Amino acid sequence: MDGCSLPVAGVGFVFSQSNAAGKAIVVLLFAGSIWAWSLMVTKFKELAAAKRDSSSFLSAYRVESHPVALFQAGRSRSRPSPLLVVYEQACSALGASLEASSQNADDLFAGGGSPRVRLSDRHISSVKNAAERTVADQALLLENNMGLLATAASTAPFLGLLGTVWGVMESFGSMASSGPALLSDVAPGISGALLTTVVGLLVALPSSIGYNLLSDRIRSMTVLMDNFAQELVGDLERVHLP
Repeated sequence: MDGCSLPVAGVGFVFSQSNAAGKAIVVLLFAGSIWAWSLMVTKFKELAAAKRDSSSFLSAYRVESHPVALFQAGRSRSRPSPLLVVYEQACSALGASLEASSQNADDLFAGGGSPRVRLSDRHISSVKNAAERTVADQALLLENNMGLLATAASTAPFLGLLGTVWGVMESFGSMASSGPALLSDVAPGISGALLTTVVGLLVALPSSIGYNLLSDRIRSMTVLMDNFAQELVGDLERVHLP
């Protein structure tokens, strides 16, 4: 028990030896660390749910005989996911395009799955454009707050370095004004100054790792949306183009 309490007591003592600026920077970095961890945990959960729900939707989509069957049956709204949003926007664009050409979207397919409507290149183009726009919008939503996490990862070490330089400068300044001093007299102040660099690195390292992992998952989800948009357009062309 004593061995476990010594490091904590040591950090508390070093913090107490920091100057006002150093203490303020440590408190700021500590608050930033809590915020960064909260953001990373929330983002990981959000992306995990998006991947799970998108995979579930994709499985349901691929067992249907017609590309818009889920949309017309109203069974596409079970769980929100980026793929679902892309699908619904593309189907809505197709319906609007058909209505603009005086065709009924309900006649897209017959009960047996055979097409009743022949889609033109203009109809397919409207679906493709809507899907691509929605993919871009969903990618931006997935990347929400990632810039703040990158800022935390990049600025925390410099903020810690600022506190260290400031504290060391004050320690040596006090030595110059008071004349010769023993190392034991200035060591507490210097150790307090170095604490800000340590805290800055403890904030930056997890933030940097988390940012890279999250960016990789966002990139994978964006590729999945792109592939699905192409799959949807290809399915419509296969079923409805003359």
